[in-house]
Amino acid sequence: MDPAEGTYGSDKHGLIWGYRFAAGAAPAPITSEEVVPWLESADSSGADAFLWLHFSLSNTASERWLHHNLRIPDAFYQSLREPVSSTRVELEGETLVAVIHDAMFDFTLDPESIATVSLCMTARLLVTARLRPVRSVDRLRGAVRAGQVLRSPAELLAQLLRHQADVLREIVRTSTTQVDRIEDEILANRIRASRRELGTFRRTHVRLQRLLAPEPASLFRLLSRSPNWIDAVDLQELRQAAEEFSTGIADSAALVERTRLLQEELSALLGEQTGRTLFVLTVVTVLALPINLIAGLFGMNVGGVPLAESPRGFALVVTGVVAVTMVAAYVALGRRKQ
Repeated sequence: MDPAEGTYGSDKHGLIWGYRFAAGAAPAPITSEEVVPWLESADSSGADAFLWLHFSLSNTASERWLHHNLRIPDAFYQSLREPVSSTRVELEGETLVAVIHDAMFDFTLDPESIATVSLCMTARLLVTARLRPVRSVDRLRGAVRAGQVLRSPAELLAQLLRHQADVLREIVRTSTTQVDRIEDEILANRIRASRRELGTFRRTHVRLQRLLAPEPASLFRLLSRSPNWIDAVDLQELRQAAEEFSTGIADSAALVERTRLLQEELSALLGEQTGRTLFVLTVVTVLALPINLIAGLFGMNVGGVPLAESPRGFALVVTGVVAVTMVAAYVALGRRKQ
């Protein structure tokens, strides 16, 4: 087995990547073996120096390494084992613990393509852990690898939330494009749109709202009682990120409402189409009723059948059937026009 496959893309301790940040310097990679000495060294005591460590929960060694080497509140480890629920951000003393949700790296508008990222942040350390890859974290890593200079863990968290908001806006744009196409077909009375497709859009965005909507409120609560190590500049960055996220959630909510209206319109069109089909079947049944009734009566094998000996019997019966059928057709089509 490839070693990378055996450790799920991480090292033997579950670390996928780690970066060391310092004031005015580009981020530098750091290994799991270098983390503890860095935290204990005097060189890391600067106020502007911090680490970002990202772990894979698919590697069972990651949680053991965190327990053994880092001082992390129990609330963080509880978040790793809890089922998927709404986003939350809370303080454990001077440590920030959060559970955020995002679209998976291979997101395909499937309601189940949403993954969870657990987060623990102090003045000198940001730890993130996930079971499956997500887009926003990967984009943030791309920015860090490109040399983006970050001042503090709080600014790193604000950038993560901005990337998360960008991912949400992309999902909304992709869904809006497809919903526009379906709406044009419905308005043109072309019922080729799939109710299942509309239902998938709606379920996806309802799930996104359920998982992500509490996040801005949690962030605003954090801003009102933030720890001492988050300065005013970082608070402003977090506030702006929360506002951008609120805008994305509002756009998603508007798309859910629009999708619901399209589902109702499509249901109405399908109901009208079903009604027209049933009407045609009813008319055909009514028009065929006289000839079936007369054929049944004249087909009885009993004596006294009228016109049985008359040379004009067949013509008279056919004329009567045609006349009754025309009257029935006039009545049925007249009611349809009304």
